[in-house]
Parts: sequence; structure tokens; C-alpha cells
Amino acid sequence: MTLRASLFRELVKPNLSVVGRAELCCELAREFENRGEYEEACEVLSGFWPRIGEHPKLEGLERYTAAEVLLRAGVLTGIVGSGRQIPDAQETAKDLISQSLTIFQSQRYKNKLAEAQIELALCYWRTGEYNNASDLLKVALEQLSIDCDVKAKAIIRVAIVKAVSGRLTEALQCLSDNAPLFQKVNNFTLKGCYYQTLGDVLKDLWDSGTPGDYLDRALVEYAAASYHLNLSGHRQYLANVENNLGFLYFKINDYEQAHEHLDCARRIFGNLKDAGSA
Repeated sequence: MTLRASLFRELVKPNLSVVGRAELCCELAREFENRGEYEEACEVLSGFWPRIGEHPKLEGLERYTAAEVLLRAGVLTGIVGSGRQIPDAQETAKDLISQSLTIFQSQRYKNKLAEAQIELALCYWRTGEYNNASDLLKVALEQLSIDCDVKAKAIIRVAIVKAVSGRLTEALQCLSDNAPLFQKVNNFTLKGCYYQTLGDVLKDLWDSGTPGDYLDRALVEYAAASYHLNLSGHRQYLANVENNLGFLYFKINDYEQAHEHLDCARRIFGNLKDAGSA
């Protein structure tokens, strides 16, 4: 039985408490998020968070569980709001995640505090506030003493912030130094995001004219990203990688490969009903 099926099975138990139901809904929503199924994640949380723009219903929940609901609602507000271009969605997401962060801080849950800081940093990245994002990620990493998925996600986002700030060499160093961590990670989505980010940085270094074998390395890393994201089932991320690969092959005049990857990206975007990307 898969984790998702197991969680759904637990949810239908008639004697499940409100707290237990909230915790299972949050865990299930995270599973959907990890596969890029954001509408499904929102639906799972609808009993505690009816829709984007509304504050979650936290009555009867313990503080830790309330913080988890706030965090999931904030993360989904940021993701879905960005995709739909909902006005002020990132500010709403920041507020929800900040509320969860405050609770985790008061309860001294270091890992959950770090996770909230990492998600808050992503909201700041989306609004172009790179210094704030960088500061939050630095603080989060200081609290993560052991290798884990949360630390891996932080490393990827540190590299992304460095890259968009024009510090490509630092971004590459960050990703290279932490390669052993991603060898340990069992999360295919995280692995795929790591290789995609590495491919993006290498591509940008090649575009900038920096001497080195960045083009060949970018192609290799994108191929690895495509492989892992296909295993993870995250179709949106996979389509993005295939799109990047297609454009990169186009730039080097390998039109056959470019068509292959762009056609793949277009098929996925079409299946996702993402007409703009298609």
C-alpha cells in the first residue's frame, strides 16, 4: 500500500479526532505537493482551509497542529498564487507562514522552524527580495545540524537566490559542495530539483561566455533532472526541464533533439491544461 493510500484509509476512520484529522490532511497535502498536484493538496485541506485568501480554521487544534495547517496553507497560497498570478498572494503566503513560524519558534521545534523559514524565503524570492530570502535561508541552515530533506531543499534555494543575484560561481560552488547530501536523499523530486538547478547554473555560465565545459555539463545535469522528475511523478517540473533542454539544443543548432524535448514539454503542459506554457 502506498503512503497516500494509507493516509486516505486513516482519514475515513469514524473515531478520528479533529487534531488527528488535521495532521493527516497536512501530511497528505504535502504528498500531493511533492508530486506537483497542488489543486488536490488544496482540496485535502479544504476542511480546515476552504480556499486561498481565507484564514485557516484552527479552532480545537493544538498549537503544533495549527502551525502545520498555517504552513501548508501558506506554501500552497504561494505556489498556486504565483501560477495564477493572484494579486497579493505572496504577501498572504508570507503572513500565513510567519504565523506558523512564530508558533514553531515558541515551541522550540528547530526543524519545523527551519522548514517555515525556507518556505518564507521562497516567497521573498518570488517578490524579488533576495536579501531577505538569503538571510532566512542562512538562519535556517544554521539550525539544521544533520542531513535531511529540509536541508537539501534549503541548499537548492540558496543556490537559486545566488544565481538570480548574478553570483553564478558561488551558486555552482554551493551545489557542488553539497553533492554528497543529494546522493543520500531518497526524494526523487528533490533530486530532480537539484540537478535542474545545477543545469540552470551551468547553462547561465555558458551563456555568459565564462570559459569551461559548462554546456556539456548542463546537458548531463538536465538529463539527470529529467530522469529523477519522471520517477517522482512531478509533471510540471519535468515539463520545465524538457523545455530547458529543448531550448538549449536549439541554441546549439541540434534541431532534432530540440524538437524531441520541446514536443515532450508541450505534451505534458497540454495534459496539465497549462495553455500558456504549452
